[in-house]
Amino acid sequence: MERPRQFIDCGDFVLRRWRGQSDFAPALKLIDESLDHLRPWETWVARHGAENTRRFLAASEAKWAGGEVYNYAIAEAEAGTGTGAEAEAGTGSLIGMCQTYRPADPRCRRLGYWLHPAATGRGVATRAAAALVTEMFALPDVEYLEITHDLSNTSSAAIPRRLGFTEVLREPGTAPAAPSGSGIVVVWRLRRPASPSP
Repeated sequence: MERPRQFIDCGDFVLRRWRGQSDFAPALKLIDESLDHLRPWETWVARHGAENTRRFLAASEAKWAGGEVYNYAIAEAEAGTGTGAEAEAGTGSLIGMCQTYRPADPRCRRLGYWLHPAATGRGVATRAAAALVTEMFALPDVEYLEITHDLSNTSSAAIPRRLGFTEVLREPGTAPAAPSGSGIVVVWRLRRPASPSP
């Protein structure tokens, strides 16, 4: 099974695979500082704590190895760190997370993302999602991508729209809904671009 790159350079920020328990302190800090921002939309926030963060990092390693979930930290790129492995070693503060996971249909990958509140309004989530789109369509077994969000979360809705996804479905979400959620999940879809004719 082919895997996506573990490090994706996006210019002023990078996506990098989580580094297991060595990322515990920065991951915990990132989530702690983002709780109020995330609470209206994410039910998992109610269970957040040190132990859950350790479990998340351990699960990220196992699920990457199995191809089930590809979890990335979004980190500021430090000036003058170079490229490739050198840049990877020198990435700065964490400003968010993004991931792709495999739902029931093995031909599909679903994308998710969230940012530290200080990182919003700069196009980071859109560019991170765009980088994941490119990365996922480089894998031969991915035929289409999906992004889902609560109907009330208009900020999340803007990202698939900007990236050319098409809304295909609205369906009841899994109870309980997040505090600001409507309980209706919107599903957006983007199919693999057709290969150019020879």
